[in-house]
Amino acid sequence: MGNVRSTVDVEIMKLTDFFMQRQHQDGAWHFCFENGITMDAYTIILFRILDIQDEGLIIRLHGRILSEQTPEGCWRWYRDEEKGNLSASIDAYYALLYSGYSEPTDEPLMRARRYIQSKGGLGKSNSILTKAILAATGQCKWPASISFIPMEIILFPTYLPMNLFEFSGYSRVHLIPMLIMADRNFSISTDKAPDLSDLIDSRQNHDEPSPQENREIVESIRMGLSRLLGTPRYIHEAALHKAEQFMLNRIESDGTLYSYASSTILMLFAFLALGYDKRNPLIMNAVQGLTAMQYRYEDKATIQNSPSTIWDTALISHALQESGVPGDHKSVQRATAYLVSRQQDKAADWSVHNRDTIPGGWGFSETNTMNPDVDDTTAALRAIHSLSQTDPVYQDSSDRGLNWVLSMQNKDGGWPAFEKNTDKEMLTWLAIDGAKSAAIDPSGADLTGRTLEYLGKFCGFDMKYDFIKRGADWLISHQEKDGSWYGRWGICYIYGTWAALMGLKAVRLPAAHEALQKGAEWLTRIQNPDGGWGESCTSDRVMHYTPLAESTPSQTAWALDALIAVLPEPSPAVDKGINKMIELLQQDGWATTYPTGAGLPGNFYTLYHSYRYIWPLLTLSHYKKKYGA
Repeated sequence: MGNVRSTVDVEIMKLTDFFMQRQHQDGAWHFCFENGITMDAYTIILFRILDIQDEGLIIRLHGRILSEQTPEGCWRWYRDEEKGNLSASIDAYYALLYSGYSEPTDEPLMRARRYIQSKGGLGKSNSILTKAILAATGQCKWPASISFIPMEIILFPTYLPMNLFEFSGYSRVHLIPMLIMADRNFSISTDKAPDLSDLIDSRQNHDEPSPQENREIVESIRMGLSRLLGTPRYIHEAALHKAEQFMLNRIESDGTLYSYASSTILMLFAFLALGYDKRNPLIMNAVQGLTAMQYRYEDKATIQNSPSTIWDTALISHALQESGVPGDHKSVQRATAYLVSRQQDKAADWSVHNRDTIPGGWGFSETNTMNPDVDDTTAALRAIHSLSQTDPVYQDSSDRGLNWVLSMQNKDGGWPAFEKNTDKEMLTWLAIDGAKSAAIDPSGADLTGRTLEYLGKFCGFDMKYDFIKRGADWLISHQEKDGSWYGRWGICYIYGTWAALMGLKAVRLPAAHEALQKGAEWLTRIQNPDGGWGESCTSDRVMHYTPLAESTPSQTAWALDALIAVLPEPSPAVDKGINKMIELLQQDGWATTYPTGAGLPGNFYTLYHSYRYIWPLLTLSHYKKKYGA
């Protein structure tokens, strides 16, 4: 036992030094937020369409995409994704050809083509983004799952059961550009466009939405259209104009739409559909914003869908303070000053369902000024907590942030990510793969658990408070039969169970409570023989726990952190896990770079380059605090 504890001290010192060495002058940390090859591919295609002469970036993106191909010819979102990922492989193949730096006769491209054909070709893609890019560039028709939604939906008032603001913020900023393009039946090509006709099976017609599945949606749309009959004759043109304004009003200072690469790329194609010149300043500014999202390493680059600067900075600053770095240390001072400067002050889309609340949240990316979320906000609040006890500036910032977080609680008692009470089940019936996760923003175990952890540990709230009890009741009622919880934004049941147990313990749910005991027992039961924990991204797709063949640093840290919170003394499982986690810190293998962040089940997973260091530091610090040096 003593040996474990002395090793813990050494590793804490190493990690704190690691982070302090990598802090930027402005106080932030800039780690890569890696999301497969999809944004790399779309950026190449977009730049070729727009005739953007940035060959250095295109060559680096091309090299990165090619390096990710598997021997079978496919691309995967994660290493153990059985049979590969058809949509990602289509994106990669198309971009490699469009770049001009690969030829159809190159051996890797021939392997890719055989793989895509073996899986049924373009028509079998289940990614709405892949379908939209193919349609926008003239390779296939606009999918019916998009074209059946009338543009007029943007005019529906918010009191109707179906209106634009019933969709999640994330889905809105992607849906609007696609609706514009589908409405115009838009496509654009160049004389150097690849010919993908050999990947199209003319017999396929899989994209018609089922009338049965969409009956309630269609009925709501019909009701909305009937309410608009008294409006001017040019209702369609009014809807198109409002859709254009919707995009224009949500462009950030870096030129991107909502600070996402994916929605920005769609917006640029939508601008072309609306007749914008390719050299329009709005298009050029957005191209610069996209270019700035690259993360370079060696001779390659990747396009981050939204750089994780605020999230990483908040988490790292908090972890350093938990490890014993004092609040007046220059590293903490610089990080917290940076965070306070990024607190948001706009009543943006989140206020549609949360009126009359003073803005006070934080977003994920440095350039994000209008799309705050609950998780980033509580992360920033943890980081500035110690300074808020003595400094009026930080106190004011903390008060606004806390007020905003409390105001975001859903009527069911849980917390969402971005917007409250946007959980209408009928929107999950859209014929779009992943609609259940993308179309709505319901309460989540990870968001609710982490919010309760902040409110309990840092603000002193417990089960005596009604809003805490409602949150805890929501969590307890959403525990799986096996004792786990599903986490939406991480992989997956380990992530959700960690967040839920940390939250329930922080608001002082009794240690003997069945929910805490069952959760801890489940985590102990799924521990790997090597002492660590590892869960496959497949869990996110099949919606039940799927073990990974190896242990990962972040999942091992999450499981340990939860067990440390619940157990009064370190169990053999905990000490074995600590030893394995420390071992993982010294390793570089596929398991240490396995994606443990989630975006869209089956189609979007993220590797936070910071996670393999942040969560072990936090867990080691909690182990030392609770069980002694």
